[in-house]
Amino acid sequence: MRTGRWLVSIVFLIVAGVAGCSSSDKDEPRSLTGDWHGAIEVPGAPLAVGVSFADNGGATIDIPVQGMNGAELKDVSAEPDRVAFAIPNIPGDPVFQGKFDKNANRIIGEFRQAGQSLPLTLQPGKIEAPARPQEPKPPYPYRSEDVSYRNGDITIAGTLTRPEGNGPFPAILLISGSGAQDRNEDLMGHKPFLLLADTFTRAGYAVLRTDDRGVGGTSGKLDDASYTDLAGDAAAGVSFLRARQEIDPARVGLFGHSEGGYLAPLVAARPDSGVAFAILMAGPSVPGWAVLIEQNRALLTAAGAPQSRVDDQVAFITDWTNLMRSGDLAVARDLNQRHNESLPPGQRASAETLDAYNTAYMAAFITYDPAPALSALRIPVLAFFGTKDMQVLATQNEQPMRDRLAADPDATVHVFPDLNHLMQPANSGLPSEYTGIETTISPDVLTYVTGWLTQHAPTR
Repeated sequence: MRTGRWLVSIVFLIVAGVAGCSSSDKDEPRSLTGDWHGAIEVPGAPLAVGVSFADNGGATIDIPVQGMNGAELKDVSAEPDRVAFAIPNIPGDPVFQGKFDKNANRIIGEFRQAGQSLPLTLQPGKIEAPARPQEPKPPYPYRSEDVSYRNGDITIAGTLTRPEGNGPFPAILLISGSGAQDRNEDLMGHKPFLLLADTFTRAGYAVLRTDDRGVGGTSGKLDDASYTDLAGDAAAGVSFLRARQEIDPARVGLFGHSEGGYLAPLVAARPDSGVAFAILMAGPSVPGWAVLIEQNRALLTAAGAPQSRVDDQVAFITDWTNLMRSGDLAVARDLNQRHNESLPPGQRASAETLDAYNTAYMAAFITYDPAPALSALRIPVLAFFGTKDMQVLATQNEQPMRDRLAADPDATVHVFPDLNHLMQPANSGLPSEYTGIETTISPDVLTYVTGWLTQHAPTR
């Protein structure tokens, strides 16, 4: 999910509410253009935010702990006696109002959402980026090249990294999780695909990572795509790699995360795919509707929701996915709208969010059954899960994965203790923890997967 950059969840999570007091300033005004940062004073858990006011009157906001980076603001005022903005398309209609205090060199005001108010004071300067000690930094001990290729009318853009030398090298195509992901699978301040590409390239593999449809340099619109379309995008990546002189065409494999773990077997199971191996990180082994129901149950339970709330949500998701599976998107959309209106105001999704849950792409996820593709695989396969994953639960997916891969003579299924959907060391496993964890991917996972690769796709 872009949890998926995460697997899609129908649990509507909202930005924490905020607000405070204001201060007037009668002295000479100053320009507020530039970067400001502060923390919404949520009791016991201050929420760091950054706001950037542009010369053209616009502004953006960063809330790293909630995965919000460079989000456009609306209703912006950056006058010293009135500083205001609103965050669009967020439940509870979050807004900020305040004033600039020249003596303190601060913007002091209140941030309101869903009837709640908490203090927010902003001071000059950029918000400090969360610590990400694993994030690769140049210069890299390998070659990196921006590339593009086509799948029919779609242009796919990405980055190809490869070891120094002429090769030919084994290669890996990375396939991201659900939602519109960039080539680094950037979420919550983490860049897991950048880390994976760096790790595998240093180990002697060429790695291709790409932007999803409608993201970065890739054309098209993800909401309109079927799994046939997305599998075609991945197959085009395999063909691109196999045609490169420095790549060994007999040793091109796939690495799929989350929903990418659906798509990788779908591509690899094709008789003419040319895929040599597949690695599935938190890839589901049961149909999408079942994943979504269990995901909602687990997330709400872990968040401490009363059983009645859990039961109501599970009943709604069951009814809604049944309608989506029947192909009646209009009726499914109506049910979703009525359910949304039944929620407290602070938990209601925006119209744009509701629309995103009733698309051809979402229908493809909900209706997809991975069993035929997984059962058809006869190549080396590594599938692994984390016991703290609340989005693709190991308790739901491990045994079915073993059953579906049982006829594959070279399949490995592994479960890592205490790791979440991103393979981070976790406490509760809730997506709200992702940003606060400095580790992007557990070193144990990187070591394990690299070791598996050296056995099943050796560099020499």
